Amino acid sequence: MWRTLGADAVDDWSQYLTTRTGFRFHVRPARPADEGTLAEFFTHVTRDDLRFRFLTGLNEVGHDRIAALATVDHKQTENFLAFDEHGSTMIATAMLACDPALDRGEVAISIRNDYKHRGISWELLAHIARFAEAKGVKTLESIESRENHAAIELEREMGFTAEPYPGDPTLILVRRTLDQATHA
Repeated sequence: MWRTLGADAVDDWSQYLTTRTGFRFHVRPARPADEGTLAEFFTHVTRDDLRFRFLTGLNEVGHDRIAALATVDHKQTENFLAFDEHGSTMIATAMLACDPALDRGEVAISIRNDYKHRGISWELLAHIARFAEAKGVKTLESIESRENHAAIELEREMGFTAEPYPGDPTLILVRRTLDQATHA
């Protein structure tokens, strides 16, 4: 039986990742002091990508949302921040929000516009899946706009299945059952 990962164990998930294209970056859990970094990061995310990430039209990400992304409980919710290899530029964010029983976890990823097409989303989604498996999460999900073809295709390539989102024909629910055999 897996224990809930505490703050110290969460810090163990800080690491360098390398994409299939050879791009190397650092990922670590968010901290409350990251509010300014997150706010600046979202000024480099396209309007369409903001809409896909938050499922609503936004011109900018407000303080309350930024605070929620920086201040997480590290139990049900984790937000990983990705930085270029030198740590000077935040390039992505990948959030996992789980239900209280840790049966399901919803993932949401945003990439800085000038860092797209380098394999960062693929590596972040794989990182989140490994993290969720270690926590004992059974199912990873993402709610996508039907228009977000790139994200839906990436998730399908990673073993997710797609189905209509109940009650909203503009959305797709993508879902992947995580491998629990390694955690028995």
